[in-house]
Amino acid sequence: MKEDFYDILGVSKNATAAEIKKAYRKKAIQFHPDKNPDNKEAELNFKKAAEAYEILSNADKKARYDQYGHAAFEGGQGFGGGGMNMDDIFSQFGDIFGSAFGGGFGGGFGGGQRRTKGTNLRIRVKLTLEEVLNGVEKKVKVRRKVQSPDVSYTTCNSCQGSGQTVRMTNTILGRMQTAATCNTCSGSGQSISHRPKGTDAQGMLVEEETVSIKIPAGVEEGMQLKVSGKGNSAPGNGISGDLIVLIEEHSHDTFIREGSHLHHDLYISISEAALGVAKEVEMLDGKVRIKLEPGIQSGKTLRLRGKGLADLNGYGKGDLLVHINVWTPKTLNREQKQFFQRMLDDENFVPKPEKSDKSFFEKVKDMFA
Repeated sequence: MKEDFYDILGVSKNATAAEIKKAYRKKAIQFHPDKNPDNKEAELNFKKAAEAYEILSNADKKARYDQYGHAAFEGGQGFGGGGMNMDDIFSQFGDIFGSAFGGGFGGGFGGGQRRTKGTNLRIRVKLTLEEVLNGVEKKVKVRRKVQSPDVSYTTCNSCQGSGQTVRMTNTILGRMQTAATCNTCSGSGQSISHRPKGTDAQGMLVEEETVSIKIPAGVEEGMQLKVSGKGNSAPGNGISGDLIVLIEEHSHDTFIREGSHLHHDLYISISEAALGVAKEVEMLDGKVRIKLEPGIQSGKTLRLRGKGLADLNGYGKGDLLVHINVWTPKTLNREQKQFFQRMLDDENFVPKPEKSDKSFFEKVKDMFA
């Protein structure tokens, strides 16, 4: 069982955003890799604190967590489903560490320089309902920028490798120091000293790579999944960007999807409706046999619980809703016409409207009175 995010940070559920941020900074500094080299337990606690802060610092995610707990982030949504890696932490929350580690936040956990991050790439992956049912692993080809192995760097002269330029200004409150990302090296702290032929100005090459994407069961049209580190690489041995996967769905010939529920139209004959019948209904992963009672009416819906799609948040499976449609023949032979004429003449066969002491128009008048 996963630890409670509030317990990890040591705050109450009523803690303010400022209190949550303060508690995270304290934990992050306590377990920072620079202060705990080669300490796996400290590294684990460092990641746990970042994961907790990633959820509790976001008002929407915090509300979902307060209502559903960890189940709200299962299935790959957000970091709550699978933990965070060091690159994610330093790229997103490094500013919280402030000057506790030499004014920077990355560079191999102690270099003091800022690690730049490459740009994200986006692709679309189209799935069938059968693939959505159980989840699937897709292999896609991605053209991404990677750093040439033959490129070499030297320390940036503008920022002396810090990745930042410091500026002092005089104000009515005294001298103030401000820091900004170095324009020369874009915050990497390095400048190219040797750029191989065929690379761009940053020493990057474009290569095609086959990326494996694990898509969980129950994803929906419009959802986005993230494959960390499979976007464009960053110059100067920085952090690679991410591959953002947009989910699309093929329409299905038999089923219509509604969240985790599936809808299916079942057509039966007048005879089957009158006498009752057992019918086989096709599902995404097989067949199921259902029994229709005699006299079943067109428009009736049968609910087969748990025969739909998986819920992405871990709340079981949706249902399969079978909608009954009685098919009326367009052409009849003489004998069939005689049969239906006899039925028409049988007053017990023809449905009668419900008796009422008020006319239809009187009822309408009452509605608007």
